[in-house]
Amino acid sequence: MIWHPYSIQKTKYSNLKIAKAKEEFLYDEAGKAYIDAVASWWVSIHGHNHPKILESIYKQLHNLDHVILAGFSHEAAENLAKKTLEITKNTFRKVFYSDNGSCANEIAVKIAYQYHINSGDTKRKKFIRFSASYHGDTIGTMSLSGSESFHGVFKDMLLPVKEFISADCYSCPLQKSRENCELDCLQNLKTYLETDGNTVAAIIIEPIVQAACGFKFYKKEILQEIDKLCRQYGIVFILDEVFTGFGRLGENFAYEYANVSPDILTLAKAFSGGVLPIAATLVNEKIYEAFYSEEPEKAFYHGHTMTGNPPSAAAALSSLELYEKENRLLEVRNLEKVFAKKLKLLQEKFPDRIEKLRVLGAIACFNLKTEDSYTNPIGKEFAKTCLEKGVILRPLGNVVYITPPYIIKEESIEQIFEAIEYSLTNL
Repeated sequence: MIWHPYSIQKTKYSNLKIAKAKEEFLYDEAGKAYIDAVASWWVSIHGHNHPKILESIYKQLHNLDHVILAGFSHEAAENLAKKTLEITKNTFRKVFYSDNGSCANEIAVKIAYQYHINSGDTKRKKFIRFSASYHGDTIGTMSLSGSESFHGVFKDMLLPVKEFISADCYSCPLQKSRENCELDCLQNLKTYLETDGNTVAAIIIEPIVQAACGFKFYKKEILQEIDKLCRQYGIVFILDEVFTGFGRLGENFAYEYANVSPDILTLAKAFSGGVLPIAATLVNEKIYEAFYSEEPEKAFYHGHTMTGNPPSAAAALSSLELYEKENRLLEVRNLEKVFAKKLKLLQEKFPDRIEKLRVLGAIACFNLKTEDSYTNPIGKEFAKTCLEKGVILRPLGNVVYITPPYIIKEESIEQIFEAIEYSLTNL
């Protein structure tokens, strides 16, 4: 009946049916518990079914279930926008709502494009992407993604963009080490901008960690240099924080971690704590001013039926309040220390099986020593053996990552690494 996303349809692997959830656990129909070590696609930062979020949804539903946001407003959307601008330290001026990361990024690039037109700079029509990027599954965001494994079949219908190599400081494409790195991976970009910088509308990038294409980590100086180049050439700087937003790296946002100033920021995934679909595209004063006009042609004609949906907005506001009140950042920083110790022990025990160990915030990753490929079946087998031990992981080919809820308990972390050891021993 269900056509499952990002899944081979004819396969020997069955889909585990989940009946309920609580905290870091998912339960099947027989009542068996599984640790959700990937936070259900990186969203459930507070764990599952947090009572405060559920209560906020219940209360909202008894007041206002939905209202069109074009020409109308409501308290839940206004309160959430205010809180979102506060938590981003009033770096941004306006919040444009949508319901998933793909749409948030689609909105971002459309805003960037129209910003230049509204400003009278009609020659800026080019966009720049990076080779290991993933920004979504719409035509526009696929065009801006370098994820050949995901989107290669659609290449003939995608929009032309300019691509540059992604930085990967654990597997440098230029064979540089951290010690002798001089940001050479940006040289081609710099050279291109010297001649074509005044024709580029925007650069979009996932900051510090390019997750979906293999959890490629890069140093903050690279992001700082891209930020500098955008300022130099008048290019809109878009940061896709769909994954990194709300503490995943150990700071509220990756742009704070790297000390950069994006013109546009996109948020989704953890926004509502993974309970209801909601996303946001934030723009700074400069961008918004280009749209603040009585002229109809300067309006941004974009919207979704469920834009700013009241229960979703209430859930997100509750999630942000929990995030601050229960000090999720402290939990993330503690997780980082635990993960570093655990991966070190894993490396000592399985030096011939794993490599490229990396930890940042509530992210722990390593590569299985085999062919690098999203379609490498070893990932499926690894996940299957972990599932036998009550742990849900979803490797990207040979890349194993752990991105649990921030509230995960110590004994659950132990169980995750026991399952990983079991898989490494028995595969």
